[in-house]
Amino acid sequence: MSEEKPDDKKYKSHDKEQYKELENKYKRALADYQNLLKQTAKEKQEFVKYANEHLLYEILPVYDNLRLALEHANKTPNNANIIKGVECIIKQFKSVLENWGIEEIKTIGEKFDHNLMEAVEGRGETVKQEARPGYKLRGKVIAPAKVILE
Repeated sequence: MSEEKPDDKKYKSHDKEQYKELENKYKRALADYQNLLKQTAKEKQEFVKYANEHLLYEILPVYDNLRLALEHANKTPNNANIIKGVECIIKQFKSVLENWGIEEIKTIGEKFDHNLMEAVEGRGETVKQEARPGYKLRGKVIAPAKVILE
C-alpha cells in the first residue's frame, strides 16, 4: 500500500477547487447559451411578424385605388373611364409585385411544362388558353398556372 504524502492532500483539495470552478463556468456558459437561444427565437418571431411590412406599405395604395375606382363606378354612368382607371391600377399592382420578385408564368402558345403548369382540360402539348395565371417568386413556383391544352 502506498502511503499518502502531505503534499497529496494539498493537490486533492486543489483538484476539487478547480473542478468546482470549472463546473461553475460550465453552468454559466450553458445558461448563457440557453438565454441566447431564447433571445434568438424571440427576435426571429419579431422579424417574421413584421417581415412583410414594406410589401404591405406598397400594396395599400393599390388597394385604396381599387376602392376609389369601385366608388366612382357606382356613381358614374360612363364606365369607359373606370375601365381605364382599373387598367392603370393593375399596372401599378404588377409593378409592385415585380419589385418584390414576383413574375407571371408565360403560358399561352408555350409547350406544357408540368413544373410550372397544371392542365385542367385537354390532352395536347401546347397551351391553348390560360384558366388562371401562375406565379413565381424569384424563380420558385408559388402558384402553378392552370391551363387548357389543345
